[in-house]
Amino acid sequence: MNYRIRQNFFVKLFKYFDCFRERNAVSSLKFTYTAMHGVGAAFVKRAFAIFSLPEYVPTLEQVEPDPDFPTVSFPNPEEGKSALNLSMATAERNGSSVILANDPDADRLAIAERREDGTWRVFNGNEIGVLLGWWAIESKRRRLRAKGEKMEGSKYALLNSTVSSNMLGAMAKEEGLHHEETLTGFKWMGNRTVQLAKEGKEVIFAYEEAIGFMYGTNVLDKDGVSAAAVAAEMRIELEEQGLSFAKKLEELHQKYGRYVSETAYVICKSPEKIGDIFEEIRRNKTYPIRSVAGGKVVSIRDLTIGYDTSKPPSYKPDLPMDPSSQMITYTMDNNCIFTLRTSGTEPKIKYYVDVWSASGVQ
Repeated sequence: MNYRIRQNFFVKLFKYFDCFRERNAVSSLKFTYTAMHGVGAAFVKRAFAIFSLPEYVPTLEQVEPDPDFPTVSFPNPEEGKSALNLSMATAERNGSSVILANDPDADRLAIAERREDGTWRVFNGNEIGVLLGWWAIESKRRRLRAKGEKMEGSKYALLNSTVSSNMLGAMAKEEGLHHEETLTGFKWMGNRTVQLAKEGKEVIFAYEEAIGFMYGTNVLDKDGVSAAAVAAEMRIELEEQGLSFAKKLEELHQKYGRYVSETAYVICKSPEKIGDIFEEIRRNKTYPIRSVAGGKVVSIRDLTIGYDTSKPPSYKPDLPMDPSSQMITYTMDNNCIFTLRTSGTEPKIKYYVDVWSASGVQ
């Protein structure tokens, strides 16, 4: 990486996150980190130093870049425990209860936390996004308070991709912040951040469910390095409150509503077959699927062709049409939304389900 770019990144990181270093410096909490055979180790180490965080415990077998990824079957921490086995073993040997994992190019962040019974919980991208979103609001409020200023919610914004959980939007509404959804991909969130800045709004956090997080506006893209440092700082704050990530997440569900999400995919290596599948679902805008698992379809949004049944008479969706990929979203009458879409980089058909209920209801 160009030296000036690298230095500018860390200088901005130092200036933006300037509130909790004294507390971080005296924490005894241990974090285990893996670079997943990628490039993140040195950058996260320096970010930890800038935040005055305790040095992380490295997963030594994965700390150096290696394009063969010899210790994992698939070098993506989003895959969960199968990619984090070595990190868990390292953490257990060193008395560490939190694992922070970057993907090989260090633009994504996964988090795992050891439960009281010794087992591990790997958080999904929506759960991490909700936790980081809460901390973005809370830490921004504290930084402003330290300057003698109040947080005027209308000046600040949260963003997430349209296939991510609705919980961040619920949080923003409750706290009086501006919230928007964008198409999937940080080019959309980054560009919208620039546009909102011209309108006098500061985006303090943006995320997509595929463990991609943009904290602040230092980098208008997903950034696993700053996200790792911010997550560690947040966890130290929670430790002082007698909380874990899991317990804080439960508190947030009690306050803002219980949101449960599920994401999965099927492999399909034939573009023609993928096209046929979506055309059968679409069937000349008749969309024959009208109920799923006992729930009734209320509306259908098809961003591939720019059509939304909930927007008569124009039927034009709020989000832009993107004919380069397939994406159809169904809104149900039972507080459920699910989306079918194609991956932009892999031969996959993905599905995303988000279900929610009133605060605290299981």
